Amino acid sequence: MTWLITGGAGYIGAHVVRAMTEAGERAVVYDDLSTGDARRVPAEVPLVQGSVLDADRVARTLAEHEITGVVHLAAKKQVGESVERPLEYYRQNVEGLRTLLEAVTRAEVPSFVFSSSAAVYGMPDVDVVTEETPCRPLSPYGETKLAGEWLVRATGRATGLSTASLRYFNVAGTATPELADTGVFNLVPMVFEKLTEGAAPRIFGDDYATPDGTCVRDYIHVVDLAEAHVTVARALASSPGADLTLNIGRGEGVSVREMIDRINAITGYARPPAVAPRRPGDPARVVASAARIATELGWQAKYDVEDMITSAWTGWVHHHPEAARS
Repeated sequence: MTWLITGGAGYIGAHVVRAMTEAGERAVVYDDLSTGDARRVPAEVPLVQGSVLDADRVARTLAEHEITGVVHLAAKKQVGESVERPLEYYRQNVEGLRTLLEAVTRAEVPSFVFSSSAAVYGMPDVDVVTEETPCRPLSPYGETKLAGEWLVRATGRATGLSTASLRYFNVAGTATPELADTGVFNLVPMVFEKLTEGAAPRIFGDDYATPDGTCVRDYIHVVDLAEAHVTVARALASSPGADLTLNIGRGEGVSVREMIDRINAITGYARPPAVAPRRPGDPARVVASAARIATELGWQAKYDVEDMITSAWTGWVHHHPEAARS
C-alpha cells in the first residue's frame, strides 16, 4: 500500500514515516512545513508541501501518488494556544479534516487513520482510562480532536471507509537524535530546557490527590506509537469497513516529580524542582488502559520511561550541544 502521512515532517509524523518504510510500506509526506522540518523526511520519500485546507492540492496528491491509505497527523496541538485562538484551531483541525476526508472519499481511498488525543477525556475521575470513559474535553484543542473522531466515524459509516482514531497519551523519546522533539511544549523537553538554562524544573501544583501530590501521567515512547500506527494501518487494510477507537499508552502512571527525578539522574544534573501554582484544567491522574489494542491487534509498548528519557536527552544534546554534562 501507499500511505499519505499528513504532518509527516513533524516529530511524531517523521517517526510514523520511518516505521512505515521500515515495515515495507510506501509513504508519501504531505506537510505545510509550518512546524515540520523537511530534513526529517528521508530522501527516498516524496514530500508534497501543502495545507490540508487546500482541497485541489490534496486531491492532486492522492491521484498522482496513487494513495491507498491516509494517516492524518497534521493539526495544531497546543492546549493553551487553543484557548486563545479557538477559531484557528477549529479551522485547521476540523475544517482541514473535513476537506481531507472529502478528497479521500472522492478518490475512493479505502483506509484512514486519525491522530486523536487523550485530551478528549478531559479530567476523568477514574484510575485507568478506557475507550468507554466519557469524553469531556477541557480545551478547544481537545474539542477539535473529539469532533474529528465524530467526523471520521460518520464518514466511515456513510461511505464504507475503514477508519481508526488513535488516542495518544504523553509522547516522549526519539528513534534517532535527528528526529528528536525540538519543541518545548511537553514535560520532558520543558525539563531539559530548564536544566540547560541552569534553572530549576517546574512542578505545577504539588497538592493533588496522588501519592506524592503531583500529577500522574501515562508516557509512551514515540517509537512504540509509530509502530502502533503500522499495526493499525495494516489492520484497516485487511478489514474493509472497520471502525476502531484505540488508546495508545503503556498503562503505567508516572508522577511529574518522579519524571523529574529520573531526568536528573539520567542527564547527570541534580537540580531540585521548584513548585509553581496549579495550571487550570490539569487533571490529577490520566493513565491509559491499552488492553483493547493488545487484545484486538496484538500490539503493546516495548519501551519504558528510562528508554524515553535517555533517547530524548541524546536528541536534545544533538540539537543543544551546550546541554551536555562534562
